Amino acid sequence: MSTVAAANQLKSCPLIINGKPQISRGEILTQYNPATGEPVAEIPLSTREEVSAAIAAAQAAFPAWAATPVLNRCRVLFHVHQLMEKHADELRALITEENGKTREEARGSFQRGLECVEFAAGVSSMMMGETVEHVGIGVDGWSTRHPLGVCVGITPFNFPLMVPLWMFPVAIACGNTFILKPSERVPRSSVRIVELFHEAGLPAGVLNLVHGTKAVVDQLLSDARVKAVSFVGSSAVAKYIYSTAAANGKRVQALGGAKNHSVVMADADMKHSASTIMASSFGCAGERCVATSVVVAVGDAAEPLLHALKQAADEMKVGDGCSPDTIMGPIINSEARKRILDYIDIGQKEGAQLARDGRKDPVCKNAGYYVGPTIFDNVQPSMRIAREEIFGPVLSVVRVKNLDEALEVVNGSEYGNASSIFTRSGKVAQEWSAKAQTGMVGVNVGVPAPVAIFPFAGWKGSFFGDLHALGKDGVKFYTETKVMTCRWV
Repeated sequence: MSTVAAANQLKSCPLIINGKPQISRGEILTQYNPATGEPVAEIPLSTREEVSAAIAAAQAAFPAWAATPVLNRCRVLFHVHQLMEKHADELRALITEENGKTREEARGSFQRGLECVEFAAGVSSMMMGETVEHVGIGVDGWSTRHPLGVCVGITPFNFPLMVPLWMFPVAIACGNTFILKPSERVPRSSVRIVELFHEAGLPAGVLNLVHGTKAVVDQLLSDARVKAVSFVGSSAVAKYIYSTAAANGKRVQALGGAKNHSVVMADADMKHSASTIMASSFGCAGERCVATSVVVAVGDAAEPLLHALKQAADEMKVGDGCSPDTIMGPIINSEARKRILDYIDIGQKEGAQLARDGRKDPVCKNAGYYVGPTIFDNVQPSMRIAREEIFGPVLSVVRVKNLDEALEVVNGSEYGNASSIFTRSGKVAQEWSAKAQTGMVGVNVGVPAPVAIFPFAGWKGSFFGDLHALGKDGVKFYTETKVMTCRWV
């Protein structure tokens, strides 16, 4: 029986401590399928004693794992890669059931997670230090990289498999041990991938998993045995994670929210621009931190672009992600749906023109949590719908006269995650890339999220910390440097 089928019959989702699954004795939350609203699992939240046991298991496993040759550590990840490919259909189906993603979105996020494992399996060359002979007369100097110890990852609901794989594969490849606290809304994908890591030969205690909400997070942030914390979520929580963990002497990378802009110049290919922006804005139901939520239409681009966007939205099939023709799936839960609907009300009250009202789509009458693609026109940059992260399928169109005004709109945002420009002009694209105050920039690309060999590089209110996730930053984050200076006598 597949894990997805079995999960519907299980009363509880296990936590994993010291290599062993166990059912928590804590408070129970119910997990629902976003597409149907039906309960699919019970999530018992870890008790304080269970969290402490997970930290103790990770701490006890650290010396032996850190002493394991880096090539041997990476071989476990190669085996994980094979197991992920073997269980690809199962994992993708699980993503769709607990998050609501379409089949294609589940496939894409699974592939990105697989790429993270591939990257982590090759970090051995990045673990090398540097050597300089004769830094002085008869003196040589060199540096080496060393793991930190017990690390923690706290992950969001929108990418149940991919975001956890941003974190712990790199951390354990570098020689650390790890405790994963997945979102209590979508924990079963994480449970399954942790099981596969142990099946691949990872020693007990190296990778542990606990369930919980703020109480569990606070315990992880304050425990002296934890040396580093990785987080992905909203900016308000990211700022809290960063300040709390840093105050407790921990290394922190906290990835926050976003308000991403796509600038469309009058010379852009409107058909390509519209279809690409639609996929960026309404893919994953808009619940991703690299989604385009504001289109900045420059000059004569506005009218043809808006027409193309509305037409594409009307043709978008919204429904259960299990259906092969579904283009956009549901919102994660009823609370998120209400927040999104409230923002649509706010946009109307602020005076923006509701060019397409996703609340009127027939799918919104179905069971489950649905909001159709919604488009506002003539949005002013000062409006809340243009400034605040909605995290749903709501797109705002801001009209400006030229590139300088477009830059003012984008650079005036408190966020700095990602931005894109659509143009045929290399000069304009180059100027945009240089002046846009975002950590990730796309040219004729709707989702400028980098592959795993580059860091996920948000700026401003989208990131709290010094070293980003993945790429060379990820390896630096999970290691510390020792420098040797030796005189040969």
